[in-house]
Amino acid sequence: MPQQPMNPPAGHSIERPSLLYMKTRRILGRVVLYFILIFFFIIFAYPFWHVFILATRDYQTIYKTPPPVWFGKIETFRTNWDTLFDRIPFHRNMFNSLGIAVFATGTQIFFCTMAGFAFAKYDFKFKNILFPFILISIMLPRFLWLIPTFQMMAWLKWINTWLPMVIPQIGNAFGIFLMAQFIEGAVPLDLLDAARIDGMGEFRILLSIGFPLSRAGIAVLGTISFVFSWNDFMYAMIMLNKEEAYTIPVALAEMNLRSEGVIGAVMLGNALGLIPILTAFIFFSKQIISNMLAGSIKG
Repeated sequence: MPQQPMNPPAGHSIERPSLLYMKTRRILGRVVLYFILIFFFIIFAYPFWHVFILATRDYQTIYKTPPPVWFGKIETFRTNWDTLFDRIPFHRNMFNSLGIAVFATGTQIFFCTMAGFAFAKYDFKFKNILFPFILISIMLPRFLWLIPTFQMMAWLKWINTWLPMVIPQIGNAFGIFLMAQFIEGAVPLDLLDAARIDGMGEFRILLSIGFPLSRAGIAVLGTISFVFSWNDFMYAMIMLNKEEAYTIPVALAEMNLRSEGVIGAVMLGNALGLIPILTAFIFFSKQIISNMLAGSIKG
């Protein structure tokens, strides 16, 4: 028997918010949201903006209070440019940073994806021992393995080459863990079984199925690896001690220590060094955002 709608008791009425009230509340909510977004955008974007501004300033104006918020004269920019390229082999240092970051990222993506695929989709002996060992190695402080690594690289005569900057990153524990977790949910076992029935070998399955279905995870790992390799200072300073072998962070730090009044040129070097990182982020940002959205939907 259908239920009759309940009427409010006599003398009482249900007060509903008016359309104007709801519209005003929605507009105020958006205003507050945009205000918060703009506030955090300024906080995160200002350091990048400030680096480019200081690249056009001289020593005196950089340390003024309040700090400059707009670009300086073009003559000062040219002076900083000449100082930067006269004091250090900037082209060579940029080439070193770019080459190391590209090779370290490429090898890390390939081998970490391969190892993550194995941990996620295969059962093999000692798997349950090796994976916790990888997790433990992520938690170890970095300085613990700096000296043994330096001794090993010196014994191999790899100091002042790209090899100590690239080879140890191949089996990056964080990269293996990240890819194993991503591949676990992105690559279905049924698809792998179907590929084996069709006669595909395991390595071809990895190349034809594992890598394409892991694009979003690879984009995240690639961005993290590129930025980490590009910004690495302490490890690069230990492994590289010749001016021609320096990367950008080491070369700029040495220049700042050796010379006075070159902070404008150093900031110009930092500004130029930001360009590859921003380019990499823009290139991979679509994949990173889609990966985050997919994760939030699954969650």
